[in-house]
Amino acid sequence: MTFRIALTLSPLLPLLAALPALAQDAAPSDLIEALQDGGHVVYIRHAQTESDYADQVTADPQNCATQRVLSRTGWQQALHIGAMIEGHGIPVGDVLSSEYCRAWQTAGLAFGTFSETSALNFEPAEEYTDAQFEAMRARVEPLIAAPIAEGTNRVIVGHDDPFEAVTGIYPEPQGVAYVLRVADGQVEVLGAIGPDAWPQP
Repeated sequence: MTFRIALTLSPLLPLLAALPALAQDAAPSDLIEALQDGGHVVYIRHAQTESDYADQVTADPQNCATQRVLSRTGWQQALHIGAMIEGHGIPVGDVLSSEYCRAWQTAGLAFGTFSETSALNFEPAEEYTDAQFEAMRARVEPLIAAPIAEGTNRVIVGHDDPFEAVTGIYPEPQGVAYVLRVADGQVEVLGAIGPDAWPQP
């Protein structure tokens, strides 16, 4: 089941400081343990695509034929990520995806349900201006900072550039999952788990 959401942000929810995120490098086992308690955001860069090129200028988010799409390996990665999260008993609440096909395909394969939002889309450029980076940050930060339902984690399935705009970190490889939390008004990046680095439950 999929549906679109229109986000209305409360004026009481301030944007976080426009600074690179505080980055840590916790081991996958420690990240999993933190996620089992809930209260975190998992930002997943979509799984592997058939090729890797910038399509944000010419792609129509509503037409998969104009975009990069998941490869066979990407489909397997998405299914594997979902199985590992379920197998480790990680509670999942909201699952948000960009409108690009490779993102919602990843979300659907991994979690079975998702909500699309244009807030996670790219700016339509290959080389971003400072203003365009700021625009992506301003859209994505509230999704990370919004309150999380008790005992769950929020999953965001998106792209490289919007994540970098918020954290200052370029997410590699495709399919990588970053574990985030917000503390003292700043995004903390606790660490990352690659698509093939999830320990077996």
